[in-house]
Amino acid sequence: MFLNENGPKKPDRSGLITLYKRPASNRWQCRFKLSTGSWHAASTNHINIDEAKHQAGIIHATVQAKVAAGLSVTQISFAQLAREELENIKQAIRVHKAKRTYGNYPAIIDRYLIPFFGRYAITDITQELVDDFEAWRESQMGRKPAASTKRYHLSAYRRIINLAQAKGLLNNTRSVPMLSATGDKGQARPAFTDQEIAHLVNFMKSWEQQGYRPQNTLMRRLLRVYVEFLLYTGIRQGTESWPIRWRHLQWHYIGEERYLRIWVSGKTGPRYLIAKHTLITSLDRLIAWQGMAYPNLNAVIEARLDRRIFVFPDGTYPYSLDGTFANLLRDCHLLKDSAGKNRTLYSLRHTYATQALAEGIDIHTLARQMGTSVGMIERHYSKLTAMMAAHKLAG
Repeated sequence: MFLNENGPKKPDRSGLITLYKRPASNRWQCRFKLSTGSWHAASTNHINIDEAKHQAGIIHATVQAKVAAGLSVTQISFAQLAREELENIKQAIRVHKAKRTYGNYPAIIDRYLIPFFGRYAITDITQELVDDFEAWRESQMGRKPAASTKRYHLSAYRRIINLAQAKGLLNNTRSVPMLSATGDKGQARPAFTDQEIAHLVNFMKSWEQQGYRPQNTLMRRLLRVYVEFLLYTGIRQGTESWPIRWRHLQWHYIGEERYLRIWVSGKTGPRYLIAKHTLITSLDRLIAWQGMAYPNLNAVIEARLDRRIFVFPDGTYPYSLDGTFANLLRDCHLLKDSAGKNRTLYSLRHTYATQALAEGIDIHTLARQMGTSVGMIERHYSKLTAMMAAHKLAG
């Protein structure tokens, strides 16, 4: 599978990974040909050849998965695209080829779109992120934006998405959530009831072992712990949870009581969150399945292990678990909520918020735990809080 750059040349390297070093670096680089015919190069960040080969294999699998899913292999931030489009707009205004409405776009991009979406890649923008932007925008303005304001913001945002598509950074078949151009959505997010969660957690025990091929079974076993991790922490799916490493887990003591806390680097900045005690059992099970040289979570925390949590026993990891989760929900008949909306991994975060409010956790504490604003909690869950506190309000 591997070729050394100094070794014999071959005319066709399709499917092979070339390892080489740059003159001024002692770290191995890798290069391979994509199914599209183009070449991809990246640094393995390793000096040792065996470690470099292992990392190159991970890079190869990740990039090929992106190509297969129609995603961009290179990552350009929203801010980079926004600034490029900003120059396009300003140039059109200078040569008098722009509509009068173009004059509104620079301020919208500078004051709202770049500050919020700037550091994300276009492919990382989710519906939840868009929802959070609209709550954040309202707090920045100090009022609910008028429908005309929302339309201007949507138009500016759409221009940046269109630029990403034109540059080949976003496949035309892949959609990106749009900003709202109308009034408040006012619709509850798809979540699970307590009974549905109990059914889901119990169903996964046997479902994880019934994959139709070995790789599918691996995906199912990893997904089970990932689902429990999201459900017992309220962490964001993907951008927050996927990069977490074992060294980010610590014990937090209050008197003699011990709590599991997790260091998270989220979109609102770094924070600690407290996991439910139930998660410890899930992580002990993951440690055993991965064949790690530690008997339990306590030993792993003491070792401050610098290794990603959500990996297969060989250290590799899938690009995404969304499809496997959709299959899980289909198999246990929980794909749609009572309103007919499809549930996703993000529904576990919404479920966490709903359960926390039902347990009496105040919205300020919940906002800190979930790494979001009080305004977002009020925007999406305020209708629930009154119903959940009915016994107090009526007493």
